[in-house]
Amino acid sequence: MHSPQSFDSAESAAIIEAGRQVVKAEAASVAAVAAALDQSFVDAVHLVQSRRGKVITVGSGTSATVARRTAHLLSVSGTPALFLHAMDALHGSVGAIEPDDLVIAFSKGGESDELNQLCALVREQNTQIIAVTEAPTSTFASLATLVCELHTGEGADPGNVLAMGSTLVSGVWADALAQVLMRLAREPWEQTLKRHPAGAVGHRSEVPAELDPIE
Repeated sequence: MHSPQSFDSAESAAIIEAGRQVVKAEAASVAAVAAALDQSFVDAVHLVQSRRGKVITVGSGTSATVARRTAHLLSVSGTPALFLHAMDALHGSVGAIEPDDLVIAFSKGGESDELNQLCALVREQNTQIIAVTEAPTSTFASLATLVCELHTGEGADPGNVLAMGSTLVSGVWADALAQVLMRLAREPWEQTLKRHPAGAVGHRSEVPAELDPIE
């Protein structure tokens, strides 16, 4: 095993280059999301705005991490949302999802048994589902009200197994959703800061300039 300073200059250069290749591959995938946004993104915004109940984000595995982050960012930016893990939902928590709610679900491959079982259950009560996925012909997509299709560039998910770049791709889609909703609602920073009284954000003495509204 190498000690912290035991790499020679050639090895160090190779390690740095390998790390840079990872960053470049993931950055390219994230940047490509901008061009990939289409009418489905507009439809997702409309579904969130027109909902009568709660927004609930769901996922399993790495996608659950994306879903949890999405619920947090939606909530702090003015769109109240809750996260529910797909497996926990099948042990009773699905009772929290009501017909008027909107589910935003994340799954790269679309064949997660527990997530698909959850989506089938909530569709039985006519709850609307936004499916964020790279598999538009999957079981998951077939259960959705709206499919938002994303793609991860080659090399960003090693072996197409480890959800690295795809996690960022889903995350930046969710970031775009949260910020667009915030701008459409003209959500004032004063409200955002009230929701975030802890940490460095909570200690800010200056209110940021308002985001440009979307006309």
